[in-house]
Amino acid sequence: MRPRSLLILGVTGAALGLVTVPAQAQSYPAKQVRVIVPFAAGGTPDVVARVVAQQLSVQTGQTFVVENRPGADGVVGSQAVAESAPDGYTLLVTSSSFVVNPSFHKKMPFDVVRDFEPITNIAATEAYILGVNPKVPAQNVQEFIALARKPESKISFASPGVGNGLHLAAELFKSLTKTQMVHVPYRGAAPALTGLVAGDVQMMFMTPPSSMPYVEAGSVRALGYAGTRRFARLPDVPTLAEAGVPGMEVLSSWTGMFAPAKTPPAVLARLHEEVAKAVASPFGRERLIGLGVIPLANPPAAFKPYIASQVKQVADIVKAAGIEPH
Repeated sequence: MRPRSLLILGVTGAALGLVTVPAQAQSYPAKQVRVIVPFAAGGTPDVVARVVAQQLSVQTGQTFVVENRPGADGVVGSQAVAESAPDGYTLLVTSSSFVVNPSFHKKMPFDVVRDFEPITNIAATEAYILGVNPKVPAQNVQEFIALARKPESKISFASPGVGNGLHLAAELFKSLTKTQMVHVPYRGAAPALTGLVAGDVQMMFMTPPSSMPYVEAGSVRALGYAGTRRFARLPDVPTLAEAGVPGMEVLSSWTGMFAPAKTPPAVLARLHEEVAKAVASPFGRERLIGLGVIPLANPPAAFKPYIASQVKQVADIVKAAGIEPH
């Protein structure tokens, strides 16, 4: 009888092992969750993170606290998450600069594919807007190109940091238009936009959610749009392809959620489930669309290969543009 008893115990144990996954998912979260945004407050990832965190707190009964850790275009905050316990209680909400950094930095303290578990692409933004300070004597893209080709013009452009997607867009624009501009990195999108409005820099590629208030107020002049079609909120602003600069539409911007590598699949699945609910909720959907982003919340199985493909795509663009990593 003993062998049969052991067999029954073994089968029972295996069955228990199978039910621990959903049980673990159901018990998560059991305490406060930190959501690290590796940029200054006010940018698109920060605002999206706060909308989602607020709704997640309501849905789960546990507090999701957003913590800003800017530095090195997201590397500092992302490293903090990579080195955290893989238990779902420290998460990263970042932008598409996450897949750009490996091509801009010779040495990274982590591997974006190996050291993180993609949870979901929360939302995508519309394409980038090419904006200039109103004092810049250029009323359209071609006039700006002509100006930026003059050595005496001393045109500088802002970005939220070295290697950020907005930086890459400007570098690609420089390469395609053979213009000479100096990069001025800031510690986030909000400070960069402040510098553009103040006239400390003359140009910046911007995301619609963070820049439209400035464009609508006349503090920034929109010259072009990097999408395949015109931006609905700026119908009079041509695409860059229409303005004579094809090739810029290959870039895209998104805000995604990640966990440290080896976070249990059940926790990742629960997080995706809750984020999808948050994004689809009346509060979440209304706030996100109001920010100018497109709610997505795709599952880990779709987001993970997308991240790997984006890393390669950006590397190809950087190489073609002749941009050297630092």
